[in-house]
Amino acid sequence: MSLSVSLSHRYGDFHLDLAFEAGPGVTAIFGPSGAGKSTVAQAIAGLLKPDMGRIALNERVLVDERTFVSASKRRVGYVFQDGRLFPHMNVAKNLRFGARFAPSAHDVSEEGKIIELLGLQALQERRPHQLSGGEKQRVALARALLSQPELLLLDEPLSALDEPRKEAILPYLERLRDQVNVPIIYISHSVAEVARLADQLVILKAGQKVADGAVEIVLSDPAALPFVGVRQAGSVLRARVEEHGCDGLSQLSVSGGVLHLPGISAPVGAQLRVRILAQDVLISLEEPHGLSSRNVVPVEISALRRGDGPGVAVQMIAGQDRLLARITARAAEELALRPGLRCFAILKATAVPRASISQGGH
Repeated sequence: MSLSVSLSHRYGDFHLDLAFEAGPGVTAIFGPSGAGKSTVAQAIAGLLKPDMGRIALNERVLVDERTFVSASKRRVGYVFQDGRLFPHMNVAKNLRFGARFAPSAHDVSEEGKIIELLGLQALQERRPHQLSGGEKQRVALARALLSQPELLLLDEPLSALDEPRKEAILPYLERLRDQVNVPIIYISHSVAEVARLADQLVILKAGQKVADGAVEIVLSDPAALPFVGVRQAGSVLRARVEEHGCDGLSQLSVSGGVLHLPGISAPVGAQLRVRILAQDVLISLEEPHGLSSRNVVPVEISALRRGDGPGVAVQMIAGQDRLLARITARAAEELALRPGLRCFAILKATAVPRASISQGGH
């Protein structure tokens, strides 16, 4: 499963010009409002014919200089910000409408699996006005899946929801990522959502691609900090639950060592991804003793980047993972930090909120 995109398109003074490849799993298109994210989504879905470009899905050309496949023939399941359910139909009929566009006969057992996956069993007779925002989005996701798409395109599906409803639907999106064999393009301006869901990340600014790669690498790259934002910059670590302590702390293994974090409800053996904000990482030249923090990981500095203000972004290698710290330039100078220096990263356990810990992922 693969998607290849190369686009050039102008709207007045705005020029979208980028190329990227997306494989299995979730590829997030990230950037602020006006970066061109929705334009990319519309071009992939067939709702926009670009001035120039080439789009191919599973080696089938959808757009080039001679070809433009209409939206109805692209087999792209598009989920909008507001769900766009039919108000006169209940949930069951909305779902069956999606199944009408499937290329093969309706499979009742497959419909049942999707309904269970997205937790829609009790909602079948309700109409859209009787659903919460998160429930509407889950129905829209199921309707898109029942059309048997080759690609699922989610255009900021959580942007209209408040934080509690976002937290309620994110586990369903994680299940979707891990259990449905359909590549997903996820459009978002939320670093938290991207860190939790994405495998690959493309960052846009003013219509141009400024970063592209595995989410762990891009988010921990000091060069990406201006596009991600100082307060949102950080790292994504892959972890395994090793044990749950009677004191409420769980022990997680990461490639660079061991972490102890509170509030882990996943069973022993579960695979997690943990987002660590750069502002919550300290650096010590020597292994610290007598600290309240138990999360001390040996690291090697790989890159430093001075910002416009008083801060310095420090990228460190911890086993197979990358950590990002943001400290003052004065501290970096006093510690004589440089690439290749071996030191220790200190992670604040209580600074990792439950929303920054998620299950699954590739």
